[in-house]
Amino acid sequence: MHNHRLYLLIATSLLALPARADLLEELVVTATHSTRTIDVTNALVISPDAAQLLKEAPGANVNSNGPLTGIPQYRGMYGPRIATAIDGNQLAPSGPNWMDPPISYVVGSQLESLEVYRGIVPVSVAQEAIGGAIDARINKGNFGSNSDFHLNGRVMSSGQSVNEGYNLNTNLYASNDQHRLKVAALTEKGDDADFPGGKIIPTEYQRDRYDLGYGFRSGAHTLQLDYGNNDTGDTGTPALPMDIRYIRGDLYNLGYHFEATDDDSIDLAVYGSELRHRMDNYGLRQAPSQAARWRRNTAKSDNIGFRLQGRLQDDTGTWQVGADGFDSSHDSDIDNPNNPMFFVTNFNSAEREVLGLFIQRQHKLGDRWQGELGLRYNRVTMDAGKVDGTPAQMMMPAQMLRDNFNNAQRDQTDDNIDLVAKAWFKSSENSSWYLGLARKNRSPSYQERYLWLPLEATGGLADGNNYTGNIKLRPETSNQVEFGLDFSNDRLTLSPRLFYSKVDDYIQGTPSTYAPALMFVNMMNMNNDTNNPPPLQFNNVEAKLYGFDMDWALQLGRHWALSGIVNYVRGERDDINDNLFRIAPPNATVRLGYARHSWSAQVEGVVYDSQNKVSETNREQDTSSYGVVNLSATWQATSALQLAAGVDNLFDREYRDHLSGYNRAANPDIAKGERLPGYGVNAFARLMYEF
Repeated sequence: MHNHRLYLLIATSLLALPARADLLEELVVTATHSTRTIDVTNALVISPDAAQLLKEAPGANVNSNGPLTGIPQYRGMYGPRIATAIDGNQLAPSGPNWMDPPISYVVGSQLESLEVYRGIVPVSVAQEAIGGAIDARINKGNFGSNSDFHLNGRVMSSGQSVNEGYNLNTNLYASNDQHRLKVAALTEKGDDADFPGGKIIPTEYQRDRYDLGYGFRSGAHTLQLDYGNNDTGDTGTPALPMDIRYIRGDLYNLGYHFEATDDDSIDLAVYGSELRHRMDNYGLRQAPSQAARWRRNTAKSDNIGFRLQGRLQDDTGTWQVGADGFDSSHDSDIDNPNNPMFFVTNFNSAEREVLGLFIQRQHKLGDRWQGELGLRYNRVTMDAGKVDGTPAQMMMPAQMLRDNFNNAQRDQTDDNIDLVAKAWFKSSENSSWYLGLARKNRSPSYQERYLWLPLEATGGLADGNNYTGNIKLRPETSNQVEFGLDFSNDRLTLSPRLFYSKVDDYIQGTPSTYAPALMFVNMMNMNNDTNNPPPLQFNNVEAKLYGFDMDWALQLGRHWALSGIVNYVRGERDDINDNLFRIAPPNATVRLGYARHSWSAQVEGVVYDSQNKVSETNREQDTSSYGVVNLSATWQATSALQLAAGVDNLFDREYRDHLSGYNRAANPDIAKGERLPGYGVNAFARLMYEF
């Protein structure tokens, strides 16, 4: 579809299906120059995947590989290029194919807000944020105003029709002026989801979550200790070659805050996680007909990190200085339950450590100008142990792959320097112009460096290709510029941004010229009667990403409001005539909201253009344009009881989301290799009781 048809769709939606108001209870997006904070304290959150909330922020989207496996995308970048934190803490997934991206450890019903940093990320926020940053803030409860303890809490239950899913969550808080205690529990489950042509198999999911938190406050000092236990059971990932059988893990955090004055503070956090993961290709989907092709993967990730940051304010601005570190270690072993002799050591103690230092200055120059300057230094060290596997003991190409990897210099060190400069000019009481410049870096992931055997353990790319890593990869370096306007008066708010990013040494799979990898794939095709394409290898290429995004809101009257988002991004290779893989097509969301006393309602239109700017290197398929309509309403029955309901995809439209992967599971309703469809009509309801 040509772009003028997209504009017609947007215009039609603006006239017929405009947007939800910011003043409605369901979801509030608070805008500043540099962030979009999605307040979900009372949001009508039904999806078990908290990543879906990111679509409320301009420039953001989601690569969906399963019901709990949404990978954030921002302005065309995704995966490890997006710094995702939980209460400021990093987390490295346990799965080599990112079945558990960091945001999947966020439970929507325990979430207070999602803070999406718009465009160029301040150096104080994240270590590696070449493509953006997200921070999920968990509700910990509040301290009381006196020494008496008070108990409060929230019980929430929801259900939906598209997969007969349900969610039951309880949060309890007890606090006084010095102590606060939190106890929370969640259970949720769903079956395979419907679409207008049948069922999407497997998209069932199951998860339990338990959280404990304790905070102590004395004068200017606050100490916070948090523990979370995540237990994900059988969960489908139809865009990947295996499904989740379990993801179990413990998350820890110890934080300290010293508030010397209202403006000066010191923060220290020490945190970690221990994550265990198993997946297979026979439990939730139709098993391979040949017993020799059954596969099971057991993986783990151990993470530990710290953050130390000081903030000092003076008459003209604020200084922020700090140090941070994050170390993650990964193991992944593949076997066959039908053959005890078969094994592949996929990753063996693959370690990645980042130590960083930063300094940042936010400065005011008179009443009209303000700016931000930031400098960050990161040292990234990586290493991996020796590998082996049955294929390497039986096939010469696999033996060569193993021996070349084991004999290589696997320990690597990168020294990266990030620079950020931003300026705002207040041209009037209602308008502020913005310009941002940055140089950002990202070192390779452990998959990109240490994948020795041609496999699909690619951090959730889900393109159907086998890859090998490249130990000698150079860090990505992005030179970024963005320009925009922030306008707001009594009725209208809008914030457009133009952006451009030139990425040197962009890490991309390219056709492999590595003879042992080519020979191995050819031999496997002959032995298994398959037709897998030649493998790709992670290599450094040249790329650029550019586009436009905007959010806006218009108050139509006392009770009516209109708002929406428009996004456009292009991703291109600069070294050859090709496009980058899995880039969101142009899209727009528009909502009309009505709020009165104890109830509110909204109608939403979402339109996506076709995407034919696809990657030939990744054998990416085009997708067609589509539009869906969603409805919802909320009633505050009493001060404690709230009821909400709605319908997504009201007209049961069959469509293909370009950011969904290709079907990898046998399914009479969806051919293998066909792009996965979006969910069909989904009626949902939620009950929330607060005390």
